[in-house]
Amino acid sequence: MQTASHVLAIDQGTTSTRAILFDRDARPVASAQRELRQFYPADGWVEHDAEDIWNDTVAVMRAALEKAGLGAHAVAAIGITNQRETTVLWDRRTGEPVHNAIVWQDRRTADLCRRLTADGAEPMVCERTGLLIDPYFSATKLRWLLDTVPGARDRAERGELAFGTVDCFLLWRLTGGRVHATDASNASRTLLFDIRKQDWDDDLLRLFGVPRSVLPHVLDNAADFGVAEAAVLGARIPVTGMAGDQQAATVGQACFQPGMIKSTYGTGCFALLNVGDTFVPSKHRMLTTVAYRFGGKPTYAIEGSIFVAGAAVQWLRDGLRLIPDAASSEYHARELPDTGGVYLVPAFTGLGAPHWDPDARGAILGLTRDSGLAHVVRAALESVGYQTRDLMEAMSTDGGTAPEALRVDGGMVVNDWVCQFLADILGVAVERPDVTETTALGAAYLAGMQAGVYGGLDAISAAWRCQRRFEPRMDAAVRDRLYAGWRAALARVRSR
Repeated sequence: MQTASHVLAIDQGTTSTRAILFDRDARPVASAQRELRQFYPADGWVEHDAEDIWNDTVAVMRAALEKAGLGAHAVAAIGITNQRETTVLWDRRTGEPVHNAIVWQDRRTADLCRRLTADGAEPMVCERTGLLIDPYFSATKLRWLLDTVPGARDRAERGELAFGTVDCFLLWRLTGGRVHATDASNASRTLLFDIRKQDWDDDLLRLFGVPRSVLPHVLDNAADFGVAEAAVLGARIPVTGMAGDQQAATVGQACFQPGMIKSTYGTGCFALLNVGDTFVPSKHRMLTTVAYRFGGKPTYAIEGSIFVAGAAVQWLRDGLRLIPDAASSEYHARELPDTGGVYLVPAFTGLGAPHWDPDARGAILGLTRDSGLAHVVRAALESVGYQTRDLMEAMSTDGGTAPEALRVDGGMVVNDWVCQFLADILGVAVERPDVTETTALGAAYLAGMQAGVYGGLDAISAAWRCQRRFEPRMDAAVRDRLYAGWRAALARVRSR
């Protein structure tokens, strides 16, 4: 019989689902991935079919094991990491979702959020959750489902329905409906969880109209979440790690000391600054969130969330058909010395931190007769750097000091041009690790720690390796001029 020395990480993202198998040295052995269908039923609305998510998850797990030539008995544990805030409501008896999943990018509840803010609810919400009232988070999405799907609220009150973010839904399906649980990092993104008391909050539940009966149990990030049924992979495998994608990347990047910061570039961009075991409220409309929780004790982070990063490149490829693939964006960016004053503000679903403007919309500005394909492509890539600087300036003030380096990961950072531009526009070193898929790695670390495959946080820190460090090269005056142009472009698309 094969020795159970591997960890299988499920990385369920916004645009794709993947599984990566890691060995006992936390090295990736095999992976499989499937793109996820996107649904846009109305302006600003984004949905996923939760059944697609489940079917893709099973398929990529099986494919990764097949590629590795291993059976389920070789897997000691499963870790789950997921797109956060995306909201699923399902029938407890059948496991069937009552509606498509409402994706974190979705803005359908913007009017409700405005009403709650106008009624003065935001200070209490921010004080307890560390978040702002925004359609981004799960609570108003859940309320929309309860109020809109016929019979949903009555069924929920009777205890017939279960709510969860994607991690919770996958765990339910993996365990055959035996476990309804989530972790502290995902719970902290719902607007319903008091991150100081580490519990669901009755005042918040009343504010958002959510019955407690639909909520999952909340566990540490490394915990015994349940056991996947043998029907899934061929053997019963414990699920022992779970974290939202950005918190998992924080673990994968070994950002365990206060002042360390990582930024993940996938569909969106999310930067987390470790601030230790004390809740630090932001003064610049950033978020305070749970970075991770072990032994019931949370470590906090200040987070900046950009809704569109890699999604801008995807739009160039699929929407405008300017490029055949993401890799070609680097070629076009290098064609030019600059964008010639062209700026692309990718506010396709509003603006995230630190602006929080759900009604802003995207624009390409500064076009002239000389502007061409390469200018637009480069402007899209540059927008990622500018948005990151927006975050870093706010976070540095909240955190007290500017970071010495930014650890980066995610699909976009295989692009050397993007990494160098980040270093140039931020004025700090950018460090790219050996393993850029740190979200999956973090999920594997969490599961492996609980299962006894990997050591603790000190061992993870010692194992982190920098593959390449990008130092700033741009003259400070050029940096400031380019950023001033971005701020002017941003002002043109703001709704307020």
